Amino acid sequence: MKIFLHDKFKKKLNKLPLKIQEQFLFRLNIFMINPTDVILNNHSVENCYPGSRSININGDYRAIFYIENNVAVFKKVGTHSELYG
Repeated sequence: MKIFLHDKFKKKLNKLPLKIQEQFLFRLNIFMINPTDVILNNHSVENCYPGSRSININGDYRAIFYIENNVAVFKKVGTHSELYG
């Protein structure tokens, strides 16, 4: 599966602390090998983001993505409260 980071995703990610950015890259590598790895807690977020899923970056940060034509498009990143109110 290919990976695409939406421009808004990249902009937000670049504003996050370096440690969070590094944690995302670590989790993204796991995702590319096995998107269903238990450490990612890959789950549907259909109620808030129709057609989308979420992976855990760490205890509080999440990355929201959807899959289209075998491409995982990461569209939002932030804390749980930022993303889900």
